[in-house]
Amino acid sequence: MADMKEKEAAATGILGKSPDGKPTEFHGNLNDPEMDGLTLYEKKALLVNRELDSHGMGKYQWYIFFLCGLGYMIDLMYAQAFGLVEPAMEQELGFSTADGGNLFSSFNAGLCAGAFVWGVLVDIIGRQYAFNLTVFIASVFGLCLGAPSSYDAILVLTAFVGFGVGGNIPIDTTITLEFLPQNRRFLLALLSIFQPIGVVVSSGIAYGFVPKYACGTGGLGADGEVLLACNQVEAGQPCCDRASNMGWRYLLFTLGAICLFIFFLRFVVFRFQESPKYLLYRGKDEKAVQVLHAIAKFNGRESTITMAVFDALTDEDSSLGSNETDKAMTGTGSRQVKASFGEKVKTEIARYKLLFATPTMARLTILIWITYMFDYWGFSIAGSLLPRILLEKGRELDVSTQTTYRNYVIIYICGVPGVMLGALMYSVPLVGRQWGMIISSALMGISLFIFATINTEASNVGINIMEYFFQSMFNAILYGWTPEAYPAPIRGTACGVASFWGRLFSIVSPLIGTHLLAKDVNGPLYLAGGGVFVCTVCILLMPRKYLGGRSY
Repeated sequence: MADMKEKEAAATGILGKSPDGKPTEFHGNLNDPEMDGLTLYEKKALLVNRELDSHGMGKYQWYIFFLCGLGYMIDLMYAQAFGLVEPAMEQELGFSTADGGNLFSSFNAGLCAGAFVWGVLVDIIGRQYAFNLTVFIASVFGLCLGAPSSYDAILVLTAFVGFGVGGNIPIDTTITLEFLPQNRRFLLALLSIFQPIGVVVSSGIAYGFVPKYACGTGGLGADGEVLLACNQVEAGQPCCDRASNMGWRYLLFTLGAICLFIFFLRFVVFRFQESPKYLLYRGKDEKAVQVLHAIAKFNGRESTITMAVFDALTDEDSSLGSNETDKAMTGTGSRQVKASFGEKVKTEIARYKLLFATPTMARLTILIWITYMFDYWGFSIAGSLLPRILLEKGRELDVSTQTTYRNYVIIYICGVPGVMLGALMYSVPLVGRQWGMIISSALMGISLFIFATINTEASNVGINIMEYFFQSMFNAILYGWTPEAYPAPIRGTACGVASFWGRLFSIVSPLIGTHLLAKDVNGPLYLAGGGVFVCTVCILLMPRKYLGGRSY
């Protein structure tokens, strides 16, 4: 009987071969308990998972990991850069400290729009276009960012940079998850290791450019007085002009060039294949098979998936392909290709309902949204205002501007081991994703409160190392786990909308923070710490069934 099943499986292409030529376990759902109760789409996705699992971490998977990691790097590279250049920009252009919050809000407005637009588009137009366009937009406007001498023009360009950058995290986590083998999903959290690297890159370049090419020495004139913007002094008086304050512009030009180089790697050097799960959802089974064969070839293997494999599933479970029984996530499969525009719109609307399909799913979605809101609330205040807070506290302690920039590098390099610890939590018994996020968010909030109560150079650096370590750990697990909680047809949208809510709060929080900073240097720290503790409560309330299950 077993031999008969093997012959039938081989005849339909269900039986594959291992690298040594021996028959492998057939991919169909004959006597396969794991396929019981699954929709047709989920069964096909399960076969894709098994195919990718058989590859392990091949060359193609490592390319995807590192190229998506560079997208993560860009995100915090720019977020850190605006905090580093804002004081020098303010000194030259003459806007008030309170108006300095507009720079961060402009960037966050772009991030907010980008997260929503690209998050939704990635499930409609596909992963391939979004993968390249986000970085391209960031590079074009990033290269222009250091040119204007008008603050308003800088704010507009900053928003467009944010629009390109904003799609990176929801898109890159979605793409990485859909090409990783199941036993390497901890690498989703490890993607976040590129964020502190981006901060260190930005801080290191700023360390080389900003203090050296600033007005006078650290913003001071020959007699030690602070040089004002030229529009704030009478003609002929010493002032901070463009020619003597090019450091922040050099930094922004360099970051734009880095983005352009990443786009070159993604678009020219590497040939990105569309996600097989996206293609299956859109009814393009043949294309999905071609992609799987292309990936296998890239990895030096042979794919065991053929159209006969998918056809066998369709023949055996034809009832699951009917209009009456299809779940929303199947997207009506191949019928999408022939559907009218109105039918496609209805399919898209039905797909969005997956976010609230059951009470448990609705609870999960709402808690994720709140977590992202207050996570971004906390680290946006800390990230955008920390350079100024350290600078203000450093001046009280007579710490030079150059030493302060050096301290930025020391603080942010410690985010790397934080991310590594977050990735390790995936496999620690009784801790895992949930308790890893609870512990790290609580300690992040505590460190912000402690920082508000102390002011020595050593303690300022030490407590900020603690804060950024646990911030990196928390965000690594949160960003890596979010796409795992949703099926592929809605995954990009779910990640994008969650990121959208976070970015929306990022627009408001720096404005409030800068107004508090004008009154009390520690006010923004209490505001940020309180927001982070909201995240801790939300993670405690998360439904555990969505933490680490199989991804379709």
